[in-house]
Amino acid sequence: MKKIRTVVIIDGSNLYFKIKSLKLNTKAKFDYSELVKYLTKTTSLKAVYYCIGKIRAEQKDVKARKLMAKQQALMTSLIKVGFIIRYGYLLKSNDRFHEKGVDVQMAVDILSGAYKNKYDHAYLISSDSDLIPAIEAAQVEGKEIIYVGFKHQPSYALLKSCKKSILLDKNDIERMIK
Repeated sequence: MKKIRTVVIIDGSNLYFKIKSLKLNTKAKFDYSELVKYLTKTTSLKAVYYCIGKIRAEQKDVKARKLMAKQQALMTSLIKVGFIIRYGYLLKSNDRFHEKGVDVQMAVDILSGAYKNKYDHAYLISSDSDLIPAIEAAQVEGKEIIYVGFKHQPSYALLKSCKKSILLDKNDIERMIK
């Protein structure tokens, strides 16, 4: 029997805000490894976490330094359990920062992994419909892309584009909070 090669692709910002919208305990620690195990039904970890750009802070900017420390702690804990981290970058415009490059990296990884035959199944934790062309191209290559969304805010475009989907609810997420 052929072993199924699986990858979990996590849009970190998207996942964070979906979990936050569930109004769960924000002080508790979310177990990303448990999420991967729950989805894939395996302990074998091949997951890629896509993050906004690395937060940088001047010494006197206390708020930014706290954010930077939290991001570094999260990335370190993910790397320790085997996650691959991919960074986008932050673009400042009108005194606000905007995440850039994450969706393109995800699309490139979906496509290059499909073309290079690096996976059979990809669990996609994102609600970004900009990924649909990459999803469709990977599916033409015989890859199964499984959309992982949330019951309270699903992406109907991704539900329609992916042949399989998993919609998480508050109870599913609560099991992954320590």
